[in-house]
Amino acid sequence: MAALCTNLAKLCPVQVGLLQERIMLVDRSDNILDTTTKKDAHLLRNIKEKKGGMLHRAFSLFLFTSDNKLMVQQRSSEKITFPELYTNTCCSHPLSTIPAEQDPVTGVKHAAIRKVEHELGIVDIEFEDIKFLTRIIYYGASGEEWGEHELDHVLIVRKDVKYEANPNEVKDVRFVRREELDDFMANEKEFPVTPWFKLIAGSDSMLKKWWDNLDNLDKLCDSEIHEFSFPPGNGL
Repeated sequence: MAALCTNLAKLCPVQVGLLQERIMLVDRSDNILDTTTKKDAHLLRNIKEKKGGMLHRAFSLFLFTSDNKLMVQQRSSEKITFPELYTNTCCSHPLSTIPAEQDPVTGVKHAAIRKVEHELGIVDIEFEDIKFLTRIIYYGASGEEWGEHELDHVLIVRKDVKYEANPNEVKDVRFVRREELDDFMANEKEFPVTPWFKLIAGSDSMLKKWWDNLDNLDKLCDSEIHEFSFPPGNGL
């Protein structure tokens, strides 16, 4: 434990403070089992060793402009997990301490509205602007100490917004066209990406299908939970 405390002391105090937020542990059907801190849910040893792998509810928001460009962000160097990697517009967690964010259907949308303002200064998104698409389960390690094991609700917004990135959260913002996606994803040296973004946006991806049907997303919505990857050594 002393080594962990030493490591935390070297990290950004703002981000360390956010590790105390409480999020929802879920089963593989997205039923809430318990709550825990973000720190405990993202410690790699917990993910690998504890029953259920610390699977927790999260969301990934994809914001498209009216001319169909995707807003992507580069996570700040201060982030504890996956610093400086590129990813979709906003990724985070509904909190168990906020009643409106506990509902399995509407809660992630309320959380998304809260977090796009926190990370990107966006205040133009309304609840009705957010479209639920599907859910995925994935695992990814971030170095030797931290990781993710999430049941991720995928959300889409199509709207022109004003933004002002919070430098403690976001290092860079880019707008990517559909025809630029493959080159963007292939250029890992210049644009390294998060594991969940790679799963969603990679070749033959869900993202391409959504992008090609932004005017008719209803036909692509589903209630399934798509399982992509699992923590090694955890008997789930």
